[in-house]
Amino acid sequence: MINSVRNTVLAVANKQNFGYITPGDFNLYAKQAQLDIFENCFYRYNEWLAKQNARMSGSEYADLVKNLEEVIDVFSVEGPLWNNGNNVYKMPNEANNGNTYYILNKVLIYNNELASGSLDTVGATVVGDSSTNFTSAGVAVGDIMANIEGGVVYYRTIIDIPSSTTVELDSSLTLTDPTPSYSIYRDGLKEAERVSHSKITMLNASNLTSPKIGTPAYTQSELTISLFPSSIDGVGQVRPQYIRKPKDPKWTYTSLNGGEPAFDQGALDYQDFELPVAYEPTLVNKILQYSGVSIREEDIYQTGINSEIKEIQKQG
Repeated sequence: MINSVRNTVLAVANKQNFGYITPGDFNLYAKQAQLDIFENCFYRYNEWLAKQNARMSGSEYADLVKNLEEVIDVFSVEGPLWNNGNNVYKMPNEANNGNTYYILNKVLIYNNELASGSLDTVGATVVGDSSTNFTSAGVAVGDIMANIEGGVVYYRTIIDIPSSTTVELDSSLTLTDPTPSYSIYRDGLKEAERVSHSKITMLNASNLTSPKIGTPAYTQSELTISLFPSSIDGVGQVRPQYIRKPKDPKWTYTSLNGGEPAFDQGALDYQDFELPVAYEPTLVNKILQYSGVSIREEDIYQTGINSEIKEIQKQG
């Protein structure tokens, strides 16, 4: 879709003799345009949810609440958080999760840890810990093993227990550490309650109100969350569901001497828009607005504004 959007933007700009938009500038405008539309989906979702509750929205193909939910769910991620020490976990970002969170929806934890330690027996799919008796610990087929590989937490299902100190996993490990840390959990997740920093202090002041493993809680800071009780510190024990930010779009090309850059979809850093194709007209209009501001052409900016207003009116 990104090549189609760029061709349309250039066609509008060239038709009016507004000048050339470089690939670098286009990618900057495309990034901001996608973020604008992405964030607006949440405002539109709230607006249409209110209309639905007031019986003012349609159903089936006219159910815009469902349509917006499907758009937002494309960016929904359920995955582990990186333990920053004790019961403090880093929020998702490019360095430790491969993506950056936009909204933390819910925090789930495994509340039944069966075993933990470091793997000292590592085969293709059979791994083990000579210091732990998995049979005595109650480990069974179907339980979940979380382990750290290259700074990333992975989950695998146990499909067999060859001996008391080894288990067989449903897929092989890609090891960068000869003795990776691990934890084994009985499948079953509890949702932690978000509380304020002042409230958690009051809750922890009494044994009756302090969070337990079956009724966990968490506090959130800018870059981390803290889980309570403090015993929640196992590998991959915290498994939140969050909405990530869309990846930065990038129109990649092959340089041509004395000619127009040719679109190269096979480039390693190529990234298409992640919004559905239905948003192509809105992306074009947004990028035209940014282009008009950049080259100080009011006409091209106004073209984008007018087209966007028409799109909004059509959407209700």
